[in-house]
Amino acid sequence: MPTVSLSVVIITYNEERNIGRCLDAVRAIADDIVVVDSFSTDATVAICQEHGVRVVQHAFEGYVQQKNFATAQAYHDYVLQLDADEVLTDELRQSIQAAKQNWQGGGYTLARLTNYCGSWVRHGGWYPDRKLRLYDRRRGQWEGLLLHERYELQPGQPAPLPLTGDALHYSYDSVEQHVSQLNRFTSIAADELWLRGRRRVSWFHLLLKPWWKFTHGYFLRLGFLDGFAGLSIAVISAWGVFLKFAKLKTKEAA
Repeated sequence: MPTVSLSVVIITYNEERNIGRCLDAVRAIADDIVVVDSFSTDATVAICQEHGVRVVQHAFEGYVQQKNFATAQAYHDYVLQLDADEVLTDELRQSIQAAKQNWQGGGYTLARLTNYCGSWVRHGGWYPDRKLRLYDRRRGQWEGLLLHERYELQPGQPAPLPLTGDALHYSYDSVEQHVSQLNRFTSIAADELWLRGRRRVSWFHLLLKPWWKFTHGYFLRLGFLDGFAGLSIAVISAWGVFLKFAKLKTKEAA
């Protein structure tokens, strides 16, 4: 099979702090780069234009819809989908280049190494956090409801293969930023549970599930080895479980 041509697809909204380094890291492997922006109010679009990449403006309707729309804007069927706060390492670029030269199956997964408040997190269930991000768009699509979107290959497709190397994920610069996003995401998660038909919330959900979230991440998945970052992640993640079910319970009572 000849070397395939690759489109890199990125969705953005107010990503001026991240988009430049993301674009710099993919230029060597990309035959086409398209950024689908949901009308940013900062310098995101200007930075993209400075890098000479295509920008398509599209109102945000949800993560699944936005990523499927973005995938459709690619010039090529072989697509690498990234978030603006992700940066390819040299090893991952080489692995992607090798996949381009000898494409197999419907797609490839990549590992994400997350930077949390300046620290790299390797425990607590946050690494390797593999995602199917390199794919042949003719063999699948983005699926999900409101949150936790994922790329799904069609039935009968070969299992995705793992790429070597990491995508560096610059997640949260501060605890405040983490808490702020958690508040937004738990509201979306509660809405998703409601849409899926979940109507009852018990004390088990409000007390035991947050406790288990902390215990599982901090102790069983060795989050304590990541120091303050591991503790912060475990505590805030447990709080997030409580918030999700507490917000769902208010819907139940309404």
